[in-house]
Amino acid sequence: MASPATPLTGPGTALRVGHAVAGGARGRTTFLVAATVLALIVLSALLAPVIDRYDPLAQDAARPFGAIGGSHPFGTDDLGRDLFSRVVHGGRISLGIAAGAALVALVIGTAWGFAAALRGGWPDELLMRFADSVMAVPQILFGLVCVSALGPSPAGLAVIIGALVAPTTARMARSVALTEISRDYFTAAVAYGCSRRRLVLRELLPNTAGPVAVQFAINVANAMLLEASLSFVGLGVRPPDASWGTLLQQGYGFLYQSTPYILFPGLAILLTVGALNVIADQLGGRSDRGRVR
Repeated sequence: MASPATPLTGPGTALRVGHAVAGGARGRTTFLVAATVLALIVLSALLAPVIDRYDPLAQDAARPFGAIGGSHPFGTDDLGRDLFSRVVHGGRISLGIAAGAALVALVIGTAWGFAAALRGGWPDELLMRFADSVMAVPQILFGLVCVSALGPSPAGLAVIIGALVAPTTARMARSVALTEISRDYFTAAVAYGCSRRRLVLRELLPNTAGPVAVQFAINVANAMLLEASLSFVGLGVRPPDASWGTLLQQGYGFLYQSTPYILFPGLAILLTVGALNVIADQLGGRSDRGRVR
């Protein structure tokens, strides 16, 4: 005897639809909140010369560890420098290094992963095993060696961190490329005789833009944490300039004299990384839903 068909309408269906609508609304709200937080942080860094009230390098020996107040919203550091100005100017360096590193990782990793997927066979195996070998070693260890050898300039840090993050991007790019290669449109393009360059630029890249964008956001967050880690052990941006990681490293030595010294740069890193991860998660979910056939 055939089992009864599942009803297409009814209280259960209405409840599922209601949950889906509520989940979608919560997702949009979460995305908007994260995007707003990230936009405010980026704008404050870009407009640092406009919104700061003091020169971030100007010292006031009479006001070390000044309290939070109207003239100094975040207080002052051990040399009497305004912490608000230091944090917003430090954001320019931290965000610049993180974005530059994410871009380097995206270019290297995407080319790496696409090459492995398109070549197949032993080149694919060799490229992916090399990626696994690099990922098996802690990034901070590689970073320490590279920065010690090449120096801690912001551009150098961006290149080094980008190279360290690239293997993860390569694995993602290979995975999405293999999915697209198995689709009918790509098979038709190969049968039509399209060149490898056209296959990559006109077929693969447009159809993998969603996962690539998600990976870029993740790379920015990972690069920011890695830069902060390197700065915390003394291999970051050199004084008197300071990134958020450098401010954390400097403030840690005065933790008992001034909590704001370490609180505000740490909070800036936390909010930025958290917002980037939320945005990446929401974009990833939308990309997956958009690909459902």
